[in-house]
Amino acid sequence: MKYVLLIFHGPAPLLPGSDRWKALPEAEQKAIYADYAALGKTPGVTPGLPLGLPKDAKTVRVRGGEPEVQNGTYLGECAGGYLVLEAENMDAAVALAARIPAARLGGAIEIRPTEQYW
Repeated sequence: MKYVLLIFHGPAPLLPGSDRWKALPEAEQKAIYADYAALGKTPGVTPGLPLGLPKDAKTVRVRGGEPEVQNGTYLGECAGGYLVLEAENMDAAVALAARIPAARLGGAIEIRPTEQYW
């Protein structure tokens, strides 16, 4: 089974250069980077691309057959990244989610099993 893990950073200080990131001790910054690197090397994990900042997002809807573009994200809190895990069950996905630094730094991880619709 494949699971998509959506990484919501929330107030997590993960943007290099941000005040929250700068406030972390260098050793903790390195540990966070090491934890993310280890996730990418975990068997069954396919890392996703890092997502850009919410301020740079566009949301598109179609109204009357015409695209309607809005600046920003569709949801108030947006995902900062994702990964795909191939595992036997949801318990394995939960265990992996608990290793993602954002989960312990004030963010959250949403896990969705993939489905075949078409």
